Amino acid sequence: MKRKIVFSSVVFLLFITIWQFELLSYGLSQGFGQFSIIWKAKPIEEVYKDPAFPDSLKARLKLIQEIKQFAFDSLGIKYSGNYSSIYDQKGKPLLWTLTACKPFQLKAHEWKFPLIGSFSYKGFFNYDQAVAEEEIIRKEGFDTSIDEIAGWSTLGWFNDPVLSDMLYRSPGSLANLIIHELTHGTLYVKDNVDFNENLASFVGDRGAIMFLEHKYGSASKEYMQYQQGRIISDKYSALVLSSAERLDSLYNSFNNGLTRQEKIAKKKTVMDEITQDLRNFPGYSGKKNLHFEEELKKINNTYFMDFKRYRKDQTYFEKEFITKFKSDFRSYLAYLKEKYPSI
Repeated sequence: MKRKIVFSSVVFLLFITIWQFELLSYGLSQGFGQFSIIWKAKPIEEVYKDPAFPDSLKARLKLIQEIKQFAFDSLGIKYSGNYSSIYDQKGKPLLWTLTACKPFQLKAHEWKFPLIGSFSYKGFFNYDQAVAEEEIIRKEGFDTSIDEIAGWSTLGWFNDPVLSDMLYRSPGSLANLIIHELTHGTLYVKDNVDFNENLASFVGDRGAIMFLEHKYGSASKEYMQYQQGRIISDKYSALVLSSAERLDSLYNSFNNGLTRQEKIAKKKTVMDEITQDLRNFPGYSGKKNLHFEEELKKINNTYFMDFKRYRKDQTYFEKEFITKFKSDFRSYLAYLKEKYPSI
């Protein structure tokens, strides 16, 4: 009887492995990537004592601790041991995300995972693996893009380390990033990436402003620079989102009488016009750089989906935050956590 149970269990596990080999392989790769980084990360207290570590970067590490404590004390962010260690990237990229979108519809392709649900992007710690999967899905007719990511969250399951490249950010950008990722560990709704990323973007941005005012004052260089950059960023986001609406209108006008080639031609015409509008955006006048130009050369539906994923609901969150909760993050996050069960 025991032999039959063992044999049946082995057969079942073998069946699951074959059936879900790709998913298991990806999960193991991601798990190895995350654990490798967490394992190799150094406790920040050790770094403080290292005379070879630059004082300027030690100051950035201390700033991260201040940002984290401010988020816990003033914003209602869930307490965690995140950012108490640091991983040295040695100046190299660490993580990439693959996104995909239907060619004639602003609808993101989704990847489904057990327990944590659906995601409109897929992360990779190995760039070649990202490229290989992109090639597969591109052959299926999707628009695709691979983007380097500055940080990620394990949603509170592990203590996320500081990544060394974070230390070269401005105080405002650093505060935004840290608070954004900590928000994911506070509230993350299953199967709703757009809500999660828009919320984290809102809390990260607003939280950064509050932190800069708290630490440096509203007349400080740090505060003013962040606010000026924020104005440009908000205007550019509005332009991209309005361009997304234009693409939506175009795709909705397509009918079954059009051939694929006719659809591609119409899409190219509108996409070229939108690209030129983005290139001429006043906030980037005289500030064009190779990275931005390369982005525009490769622009496709995923570019607009990224902005919708992170920026489209900012006005909604801001209105609710101000009118219903009098700009009190602790009350607002408590309300959201009660309203939306977190994984």
